[in-house]
Amino acid sequence: MENNIVLFDGVCSFCNSSVMFLIKRDHSELLSFSSLQSSYGQKLLEEFNLPKDDFDSFIYITNGKVYSKSTAALKIARKLSFPYNLLYGFILIPIPIRDKVYSIIARNRYRLFRKKTLCEIPPEHIRKRFLDDKSE
Repeated sequence: MENNIVLFDGVCSFCNSSVMFLIKRDHSELLSFSSLQSSYGQKLLEEFNLPKDDFDSFIYITNGKVYSKSTAALKIARKLSFPYNLLYGFILIPIPIRDKVYSIIARNRYRLFRKKTLCEIPPEHIRKRFLDDKSE
């Protein structure tokens, strides 16, 4: 199985922008990506006994462990180049507080950032980091 997988809401403009942000700052190319709605994303959700219709959180899978919400975001930030990896320091804030802020943003993401109506096809050097095509 792939390691360091980020599952994201594929129709959320904010989520897609976040993925592009991650790709540009993950200079070691440690992260791979799949949308929650894709067949590969759905397969992983099933494999880890996660809801297959709840797209309100990034999911981060690494070393057989699953992280969601703010913990996923911070574990992902830890993999990024400096100074973004310093965001991991927010892990010291208690989970209920972090997840409350995360949930407010997630609940309002379509209203604030809209849904994507078109699927952009990334260049090949970026496309190779998306696992959806490799799942069949």
